[in-house]
Amino acid sequence: MHVALLLLILAGTMSNPAAAATHGTLAGLKGSQHSRSLQAIVDHAVQTTIAAFASATLDSSQIAVTLVDLSKPRLDWASVRGQTLIYPASVVKLFYLVAAHRWMEDRRLEDTEELRRALRDMIVDSSNDATHYVVDVLTGTTSGPELPPDELSAWAERRNAVNHYIESIGYLGINCNKKPWCEGPYGRESQAIKAFQPSRNMLTTEATARVLTEIVLGRAVTPERSQQMLELLARDPSQPSTDPDDQAHGFTAPALEPGMKLWSKAGWTGQVRHDAAYIEMPGGRRFVLVTFTEGHAGERAIIPSVAREVIAALKAR
Repeated sequence: MHVALLLLILAGTMSNPAAAATHGTLAGLKGSQHSRSLQAIVDHAVQTTIAAFASATLDSSQIAVTLVDLSKPRLDWASVRGQTLIYPASVVKLFYLVAAHRWMEDRRLEDTEELRRALRDMIVDSSNDATHYVVDVLTGTTSGPELPPDELSAWAERRNAVNHYIESIGYLGINCNKKPWCEGPYGRESQAIKAFQPSRNMLTTEATARVLTEIVLGRAVTPERSQQMLELLARDPSQPSTDPDDQAHGFTAPALEPGMKLWSKAGWTGQVRHDAAYIEMPGGRRFVLVTFTEGHAGERAIIPSVAREVIAALKAR
């Protein structure tokens, strides 16, 4: 077999984190425990939402939800399809944010004004262009013309830098090695999509809930860096907006009641609509709620429907 072809095949196998079984990453979250009572809440929220959108043919295979209650020292959690791999759209930017802070903490990246600007735009505005820059500096790769097979294999291995990091801290079976695109990809990006599996970023609601929980609790990299990340995720629904996809007004935000506070990272395309939200309620209850939906990207009311049911149930506890 030609050496270049062999390298390409090997790289395609090695760069496939989804080849490993998807693990319940919340089970690895320190101080966490699956809760039957929370499971009943999540089950009811999903079932009620599916029934409410029966006319839109929403079914159980098109929604995944994970809930983590942060109100007590023990972290209770529950999921519906929480370990199902789903294309995350811009929610993957949470993992790039954490990786960037890890790189800066380890002095693998210089903490520059330009990098901070890109991180802000990636999370606050969900800019794909900013994310492309962040992925480039994290992995030492760039987009560009097509590459010969052996060079493409080496490029793909470097692009797996974030995957290797998140695997080392217990996030197994997910994929975070692709740039998000509005138009494209082209050249070596398109080439890699065809050559290696998985061909897209893939996350679970459990993995997403875990990374957001670790940011909220100050466990992501360092407490100081976690706080910096959380500041970028802060949303203010009280500020006026005419954009239905504004992260502070669309997604989970419409379910909030007066006095509730929101931190979040949404993701959406023509096929998926997701939100990873951290909510603080008056009285001290606080929780992470991650909702992924597929095939109903135009249905803006599904995610807040789930959130309303969860909020009502938690208020009644």
